[in-house]
Amino acid sequence: MPVADSEPAAVPEPVTVQESDAPEEPAVQVPEVTPEPTPEPESVPEVAPVAERTMNDREASRNLERRLLGGPRTLKRREVASGAGVSLLSAKKLWRALGFPNVNDEEVAFTERDLEAILTIVENVREGYLSEETAISITRSIGQMTDRMVIWQIEALVEDFVQNRKMTDREAREHVLELLPRLIEPIENVLLYTWRRQMNAAIQRQVLRVESGLLASAEGRTGEEDDAPLPLARAVGFADLVSYTSLSRRMNERTLAQLVQRFEQKSAEIIAVGGGRLVKTIGDEVLFVAETPQAGAEISLALAEEFKADEFLPDARVSLVWGRVLSRLGDIYGPTVNLAARLTALAKPSTVLCDALTASTLSGDKRYIVERQQSHEVRGFGEITPYILARGEGEGLSLD
Repeated sequence: MPVADSEPAAVPEPVTVQESDAPEEPAVQVPEVTPEPTPEPESVPEVAPVAERTMNDREASRNLERRLLGGPRTLKRREVASGAGVSLLSAKKLWRALGFPNVNDEEVAFTERDLEAILTIVENVREGYLSEETAISITRSIGQMTDRMVIWQIEALVEDFVQNRKMTDREAREHVLELLPRLIEPIENVLLYTWRRQMNAAIQRQVLRVESGLLASAEGRTGEEDDAPLPLARAVGFADLVSYTSLSRRMNERTLAQLVQRFEQKSAEIIAVGGGRLVKTIGDEVLFVAETPQAGAEISLALAEEFKADEFLPDARVSLVWGRVLSRLGDIYGPTVNLAARLTALAKPSTVLCDALTASTLSGDKRYIVERQQSHEVRGFGEITPYILARGEGEGLSLD
């Protein structure tokens, strides 16, 4: 099964953790009393030496690995390739696509479950359900998404133990080894449930409602627009935190982490409630899409309003453009996306800017007010006239 060359996924750097000294106990004032025989002091359990803790961590890690991998490592990479009936090069390409580093020929690094996974992918190509290129792309999507997901989950546990259980960072990471065996099955069940539910929703958006969206987006267009050949009609929006760079320089690590998490959490909640999809977060910015200009408008206005009302988060600049896009690799591309990004840079804090076509589409809806602004020369687009989008009648999204 020949497969096009690809670069191996980057291996995350190991986290270096420093132990911190335990705080001293505050002095306790004891009133004077009649002297009594001094009781023997209670024995205080000693902290295990570093070497002993390391051995315990390694044993816990080995036990956890056997459970996660489904068994011991018994196979070399040539044995996996042979068992799947493919060349070593093809097996390496699939392994890289999953996001794992290369191993040498003599390393016993694989389990029977690894062989089963590679064979599953290969058989779908042999039976004609997938082309080789598509198999690699789907495999890479699984590797990249799950890599980010598991790092997120581990760090969420560590943060919880540090903040709420007052552990040191090292203690928190050791406790993850103890707790994870209890969480593997629940997380795995929710993961499978969520994948099926998300796949069903994506089929509706990406397959069943595509034609109706294109027909709706044809209003007010000549067919000569740069995005006309693209296959999906979408309302594309950006939300960008104001003064994030200067704020982040003045914040300590914990406060900055809280700001970023609150920003992502609030954005994701608003976009989901509005029926949109959060495409990605880029530092202090989120990119989202919605299937109609009205849904995009509700999300955009809610983002601007909610960030303005939030005492912890800075205000946001928001943009919205109704147009056509190309969807690949879980991301979106095209002139519509670029124009929305440019408009975000022009927006003032707590305002939503849209282009003329989007303004025209929304202008007949009493829920929205559009106000023409001064024209600007925009790189890649020439002179454009932005419009402020504001709330008209109605209360907008209900976030309760």
